[in-house]
Amino acid sequence: MIRALTGLSTRNPWKVIGLWAVVGIFLSVLSQGLIYRVTQAQSGDFLPAKYDSAAALKVAEERFGVKPDANAVTVLVARADGKPLTGPDHRRVAALAEQLGHRRVAMPAPKEDGPPSFLAEDYSQTPKVSPAMVAPDRGFELLSVQLTGNSTDPGLHDLYRAFRDRAEADFAEAGMRTGFTGGLADLVDTAEAEETTQQVVGMLMVGLIVLINILVFRSALAAFVPLLAVAIVGGAAAGAVVGVAMLAGIKLDPSTPSMISVVLIGIGVDYFLFLLFRFREELRAHPDLPPRAVSAEVSARVGTAITSAALTIVAAFATLGVATFGQFRVLGPAIAVSVLVMLLAALTLMPALLAVTGRKMFWPSRALKREPRPGTAARVGDLVARRPFALALASVALLGALAAGLTGIRMDFGQASGTHDTPAAATSAEISRALPAGVSDPVTVYVTAKNGRALTAEGLDALPKALAEVKGVGQVGRTTLNSDSTAARIDLYLTVDTQSQQARDLVSGPVRATVAARTPAGLEAHVGGTAAIFADISTAVDHDLKIVFPVAAVLIALILLVLLRSLLAPAVLMAAVGLGFAATLGASALFFQHLLGKPGVNFVLPLVLFLFVVALGTDYNILISDRIREEMERPGPARAAVARAVRHTAPAIATAGIVLAASFGSLAVNAAPSTQQIGFATALGIMLSAFVLSIVLVPALAAILGRGTWWPFRPGRDRGRHHAGPRAPQPHHDRISVP
Repeated sequence: MIRALTGLSTRNPWKVIGLWAVVGIFLSVLSQGLIYRVTQAQSGDFLPAKYDSAAALKVAEERFGVKPDANAVTVLVARADGKPLTGPDHRRVAALAEQLGHRRVAMPAPKEDGPPSFLAEDYSQTPKVSPAMVAPDRGFELLSVQLTGNSTDPGLHDLYRAFRDRAEADFAEAGMRTGFTGGLADLVDTAEAEETTQQVVGMLMVGLIVLINILVFRSALAAFVPLLAVAIVGGAAAGAVVGVAMLAGIKLDPSTPSMISVVLIGIGVDYFLFLLFRFREELRAHPDLPPRAVSAEVSARVGTAITSAALTIVAAFATLGVATFGQFRVLGPAIAVSVLVMLLAALTLMPALLAVTGRKMFWPSRALKREPRPGTAARVGDLVARRPFALALASVALLGALAAGLTGIRMDFGQASGTHDTPAAATSAEISRALPAGVSDPVTVYVTAKNGRALTAEGLDALPKALAEVKGVGQVGRTTLNSDSTAARIDLYLTVDTQSQQARDLVSGPVRATVAARTPAGLEAHVGGTAAIFADISTAVDHDLKIVFPVAAVLIALILLVLLRSLLAPAVLMAAVGLGFAATLGASALFFQHLLGKPGVNFVLPLVLFLFVVALGTDYNILISDRIREEMERPGPARAAVARAVRHTAPAIATAGIVLAASFGSLAVNAAPSTQQIGFATALGIMLSAFVLSIVLVPALAAILGRGTWWPFRPGRDRGRHHAGPRAPQPHHDRISVP
């Protein structure tokens, strides 16, 4: 199957390239316009209905008409001269608020670099504006504004800016100043603050990939063609994910598009590099063969390893489909679909590009005309073959020392957006100096009657009084009944940031305990709000980790068994990547928790690291193991075969590892602490996988075990089995002396 695909692509390269270009561009445009229609930004919507905060969301939607895509904005209104608000001021604020609540906000004209206008969502609407509360010193009054739509959609951001500008102008005419914070305001201000940084980081990442390829291949085509191909395939993959989501009726997490982009850039360039290095090697070894024939043979041979590597990633992420937390359950299959698209490109588009460019791919380099001198890779391969025990012990010692950081590791469920000095952050700080920290994001208790009978505020009076006594609850709002009095709502304003660990502990502990104890008989109560949602997410994630880890490990092991046709080799690789995972997580805990003094590592980091470091790191182990087996099928000592495998494969692994680490490392400059940790830790894990596991530890273990690595089969016994096609005589530095 693999040879048939690569052969068809190299025989008809221009047709394959043209088809990918048309499909990639079409799906890319389609995905840009439709991606926000298949994403949902509310984390609580990803929780199963059995969780308390999910039940609270359901009551809010069914009994109080709260829309699932509602976005709250808190508007601070104060006198421009800084004096306390007077009675006339309050009446003026109320009148202007009523005007804003009856005036439709139209969508601004679409941007030129945005999706086509016929695909863009029209968020034009009349916002809901209502008075919230007044500061004790009458220094300001707060208004609550609700705008509906996908909070991650730039279109809704533009609508919010239009509303904000109009509100600022209206209140300024009345001698008032305004400030905006909470939810959508925080998101828009943070995005604006990060925009330049993200653009610079993106350009630097692309520049780094191009520079690495130029230094390695001394060729402009080899530097730019992989990026161009990956961009086309990335558009096709994004469109495929959006299409599958629409057909299946599922909603994606907002982080899915960016995660897919990072993954595809990394593995796409990696796969292209694997092909380029082997293509150059075979062109040099067979100068008399047509480039298309070489491309077909190389693509078929390397395609086997790439297919196994890609299926490993697919299997690992597909296991997220069994998770209970919806964000994991949709992220895994989405990345799996994207990787399958990239795999198809690696077996069709990439071979076609090699067939078309041929030897010109490496112009103006003259590396094809001469055998390169022994370099660092050859010296490392020779050292691994001569001193495998020492290098294996050194590698295990290094990884073990880093893994020691797991001692005392703590999980942090904080969701703070970073430390940008934004207008929204300044407004929030001003509010918190006069009112409870959670005033713009209350914890809400919903009470319903099991038999549907009518409720009264007086009948529930004991519950808010008891909640007011809970330490950490700064203020309790009045009990509000819905239109038919079948449900009641009680808002709690905490004295701590609702996205902090203290808030989650407070809600999951004393608040819920008080609600359970003081809710009148015959009534049912649920606690909702940001703090409650994240408290339940922490429980769901802890449950999912215990399921996903073993299932993913078993699937990866099965793929390795099929690829390597051995029982011992997969066990060696799984033990190596397991140690690499422990070392990466331990190093992350040492850096963030102990060195930087963070509350702990982000709660999703263990799962993300397991999937990325184990799955992507296994790519490199598969590549080196496949080459070791190929070299051991030739006559000669097993250690010499390991040395040759390292010499030929280490440059590809090292280059690919740096590129992939740079791709993930770009996330480390994100304002969100959780994304920073994921970027840093994943980049570190990829570097350890490439330079410690794949180039040193796995080859050293193969040198120690010899051909027994492939037990119960022993490559090399059948001297008739050689590498497909003739090989040039090996230069003198391949024939190393080993004990």
